Amino acid sequence: MNYKGTEVFFDQNDLIVSKTNLKGHITYANHTFLEIAGYDEAEVIGQPHNLIRHENMPRGVFELFWRQIANGQEIFAYVVNATKSGDHYWVVAHVTPSYDDGRVNGYHSTRRVPDHTVIKSTIEPLYEELNTIEARSSDRKTGIQNSVAHLNGMLTKAGKSYDEFVSSIMWGVPQ
Repeated sequence: MNYKGTEVFFDQNDLIVSKTNLKGHITYANHTFLEIAGYDEAEVIGQPHNLIRHENMPRGVFELFWRQIANGQEIFAYVVNATKSGDHYWVVAHVTPSYDDGRVNGYHSTRRVPDHTVIKSTIEPLYEELNTIEARSSDRKTGIQNSVAHLNGMLTKAGKSYDEFVSSIMWGVPQ
């Protein structure tokens, strides 16, 4: 995959944390988030979380991501984000719904340092394939649908759910 700018790294012990409302607008960002992404708190609060979406991140993965958390389920995903300056950084994101009186009222995301061997061997080739599918589609919506269909087909063929796939590469379980 081709990236503009430089890859930014953060410490293995650091956690990037953010919270959003139901529409995905940032309601909280911790110091590590702000430092790595290169924003001040005032620049991100109230903004859509896709403010940090990197152009190489397949929209189809986010479609699956949002479907799952909108159904009240947690999700793990490998994500490449963009910094304010145009650099990028990889994370393993764990997103869970936040509740108030038994109702989902937003989302909480904790991101950790990913295994870069997995990114190079599995995630980048997969994301490049999904991005190609999205780019050659006639419009954005069709591209997302085709990307999701392709990913779901791969998962079905492997006999895994998306969560099982991500868990297998996160924890070193054979694929």
